[in-house]
Amino acid sequence: MMIRMHIPSETEDQAVLRFLLRTGLRVLFRGLIRPPVPLALQRAVLRLLTCCLPQARGVRLERAMLAELPCEWHRPVKTVPAAPGVVLYLHGGGFVLGGPNTHRALASHLAHQTHMAVVAIEYRRSPEHPFPAARDDALRAYQALLDDGHSPHQIVIAGDSAGGNLSLITGLRLRGVGLPQPAAYVCFSPVTDFTGTQLHAPLAGDPLIHPAWLAQVLALYVPNGLARDDPTLSPVFADCRGLAPILIQVGEDEVLLNDSVRMAQHAQAAGVDVVLQRFPDLWHVFQAQAGVLRAADWALADVAVFLRSRVRT
Repeated sequence: MMIRMHIPSETEDQAVLRFLLRTGLRVLFRGLIRPPVPLALQRAVLRLLTCCLPQARGVRLERAMLAELPCEWHRPVKTVPAAPGVVLYLHGGGFVLGGPNTHRALASHLAHQTHMAVVAIEYRRSPEHPFPAARDDALRAYQALLDDGHSPHQIVIAGDSAGGNLSLITGLRLRGVGLPQPAAYVCFSPVTDFTGTQLHAPLAGDPLIHPAWLAQVLALYVPNGLARDDPTLSPVFADCRGLAPILIQVGEDEVLLNDSVRMAQHAQAAGVDVVLQRFPDLWHVFQAQAGVLRAADWALADVAVFLRSRVRT
């Protein structure tokens, strides 16, 4: 099901805020997270840009280990009964940046909206650990949740950007090794085609992703000799039969719009239950501004609606 979302009228009074956010992101994110800025500085910039984002109230943060990987649990503690299950969250950052700390706000708001526990893992990053290290870490974390007694029908695998890619290729790997599918996948602006041949060029411009940065991170992540259209890397070229239901949310003002649209069409053609939500006038992983941008809160509330009918009690 393909849906072009209409932002509710209660968000329209945030036009000035959206303009300020877009401008700030264009200067601070797109302007600094790109070559020739050194990778260490890019990582520091992302930490600084995300440290002040508000975390959801009524959600408890716990640092722990899962499958020998550092992780952060976000557990709702409000009076509303917790929903069954757990969300395994795979952060974005082009496979080279980010961690549970940079995505703390997004993960906490996801927990708040879904009433589910969210665990964000610190998977291995490139260039220190290129593909398939991150995918293998996600697979280990999923297996650890199963070993801890979680039913696969109560596990959701979610992620943004690079983490959205990891969510999908982890699902394909689960099928390949004979492990059960989770209840669902939730992907915010996933990277699905590493060839980069069908990037979108929004009229308003993408305030986050610079094409040179995209080329840089993929070169650091993909091992020499592995084709960019290899289905283990680019799920848009994979056999998607048997995958669990997928929700994809994407902004229309981002270079990766076509990655989401084509992935949804490809998976739907394979018989997968897919919902694609396109958000006009919004940018790459705008959900990260939850708690500030009401459109982001609304999008995460839609995630909760999607999961309510797919995560079993």
